[in-house]
Amino acid sequence: MADRQTVIVTGGAGYVGAVLVPKLLASGHRVKVLDLYWFGEDVLPPHNNLEQIRGDVRDRDALNRAMRGCDAVIHLACVSNDPSFDLDPELGRSINFDCFPQLISLAKEHNVGRFIYASSSSVYGVKDEDRVTEDLTLEPLTDYSLYKAKCEELLIEAREPGFTTLILRPATVCGYSPRLRLDLTVNILTSHAINRGKITVFGGAQKRPNIHIEDVTDLYVKSLEWEASLIDGKIYNAGYENHTVMQIAEIVREVVRTDVEIEVTPSDDNRSYHISSERLRRELGFTPRHSIGDAVRDLVNAFEEGLVPDPFGKAYSNIATMQDLRLA
Repeated sequence: MADRQTVIVTGGAGYVGAVLVPKLLASGHRVKVLDLYWFGEDVLPPHNNLEQIRGDVRDRDALNRAMRGCDAVIHLACVSNDPSFDLDPELGRSINFDCFPQLISLAKEHNVGRFIYASSSSVYGVKDEDRVTEDLTLEPLTDYSLYKAKCEELLIEAREPGFTTLILRPATVCGYSPRLRLDLTVNILTSHAINRGKITVFGGAQKRPNIHIEDVTDLYVKSLEWEASLIDGKIYNAGYENHTVMQIAEIVREVVRTDVEIEVTPSDDNRSYHISSERLRRELGFTPRHSIGDAVRDLVNAFEEGLVPDPFGKAYSNIATMQDLRLA
């Protein structure tokens, strides 16, 4: 594709978008962000090549206006993760799935050449295999992952010459973002270690694949740069480390300070996910460069620099924010 593109990032003011959009701008792209700004108005700094549009991906008119002149779509917008989705399943379905066919059709109407979809590694469900590759069947356990899988199906069906599609299945993202979330495994354990001196682990044996926010956003930027022939119709897992929750807690304790207490309590949540990202490395040469420990250190620095003034505030929790806005 052309070096300088006009890219629409749906959900671009969210946790991942707040790190991704500045990188796209720094790479010389023009960026349109379509977002409802549920989680804050001032996440993205002003930029001459940035157009911020308050709008809903379910609103055809708003989407139609935003899509004009775009070369590529990076579709991040969704009600993110199982607990948030379960607050209001109808709302979740309307945002995560029902509007997706319209999004694809409008992209085609506006001659968008590339559509990058942020799916989820949770679409595999719980697998016994040591290496969960893209060739394995999808067995989503929740509505959130079910509709991620259904959107993949729709995008695969929509693929045609001139409309390049790429599906990425990221692991759980971790690390600091200007639109910070402290309701994700690595982030919440780090916050509790710093601010309570104690980590509570529910269960602990469940595996949780992770990817640093700097790596996953680098991947989205690269997705605009690769030749269409390399990525068209492809699906890639995007993770780095498959650790148990207890192992993550131990990494956090090692980075924060050794006197942090780890308390283990029983849990009936036995979901255990792990993925292989070998295909991404082998076919595209993309390898993550940041570890869970790096994510923890970034968060520690953010706390020390006063960037997280109220670590137990609603602003850092998707569920609490949605409830506060009476969205569910």
